[in-house]
Amino acid sequence: MSFTIIDSVPARLNRSELAVPGSHPQFFEKAAKGGADIIFLDLEDAVAPDEKEKARKNVIAALNDVDWRGKTLSLRVNGLDTHYMYRDIVDVVEQAGDKLDLIMIPKVGTAADVYALDMLVTQIETAKRFEKRIGFELIIETALGMQNVHAIAGASKRLESLHFGVADYAASTRARTTNIGGANPDYAILTDKDEAGRRETHWGDMWHYALSRMVVAARANGLRPIDGPFGDFSDADAYRAAARRGAALGCEGKWAIHPSQVALANECFTPSAKEVERAKRILAAMEQAKREGRGAVALDGRLIDIASIRQAEVLVKKAESIGGS
Repeated sequence: MSFTIIDSVPARLNRSELAVPGSHPQFFEKAAKGGADIIFLDLEDAVAPDEKEKARKNVIAALNDVDWRGKTLSLRVNGLDTHYMYRDIVDVVEQAGDKLDLIMIPKVGTAADVYALDMLVTQIETAKRFEKRIGFELIIETALGMQNVHAIAGASKRLESLHFGVADYAASTRARTTNIGGANPDYAILTDKDEAGRRETHWGDMWHYALSRMVVAARANGLRPIDGPFGDFSDADAYRAAARRGAALGCEGKWAIHPSQVALANECFTPSAKEVERAKRILAAMEQAKREGRGAVALDGRLIDIASIRQAEVLVKKAESIGGS
C-alpha cells in the first residue's frame, strides 16, 4: 500500500438511487415506501422552468412532512450556470436541511464548482446550527468534468459519491447517439473473414472508458462510484446488462429513473449467496494459513492471498449491510 492513506466515506447502501421529480408530489409517498436505498428529489432536469419554484416548495414540504424513515435522502439542485441553484440551496437547506443526507450537484466541471457549493452549505449549516453535515454527490456528465474528474474527486470533505451522467455526457462529447445509456450498433468491430468468408459483428460498450475513469477517480479518493440513468425502462434485460457491467467495473449502484428499475438495481448490486459463501470460505482458509505461517493458500484449485482477503472482506461486509438494512 502507498504511504498515502485514503479514508473511505461513511458507509451507505447505494445499490439503487431513485429519481423523483420535485414537480410531482404525488410520487413522494410511494417513493418513501419503496425499495430504493437512496432517493433523490429532483429540481433539475425533470422539472420545467416554469415549475422550478413550485417544485422547490414541494420538496421542502415533503422533507418535513413525509415519513422517510429508513431512506437516505438527496436533493438534486440546478446547475451552477443557472439562476435557480442558489435558491435551491438557500431555501431547501435553511427550511429542511436537517432532513437531508446529501445534495446532488449536476454538471460539475471543476473543483471550484464544488468549493462554491461547500462554502454556501457550510454557512447555512453554521447559521442554522445543524448538528448533521450534509454530504455531496457529484454528477460527472460533461467533457470538462471528465477531464478534471480526479481533481473534482478530492475537492471537498463532504464528497461521498461520483455519478456518471451518460445523457449529458453524450451531448457534451457530441457522441452520435440519442439514447440514455445502453448499446450503440455503430460502436462495433467487424471480425476478419473466416474460411467460408463469413464475418461477425461484435458490439462494444461505448461508455466503458468514461465509466472506468470515473470509478478510478472515485475509489482513489474513497468515494462511491455510481452508474447513472438507463433510459429504456421497458427493457429490463438491457438494464440488467448495463448494471452488471457497472458492477464488474467497481460501481456500487445505479440510478433508477422509473420505480420498476429499483428492484433490478438492488438485484444486480447485491452479492449472491454463492458469492458470499465463497468469500467466507476464503476468509476461513486464509485465517488457517495465517495460523500456519503461510501467506497464500490454494482453494478450489485457485491461489488466494492477502489481496483475496481484501476482496472477500468487502463482499462479506456489503452482504451484512444489506441484511441489516
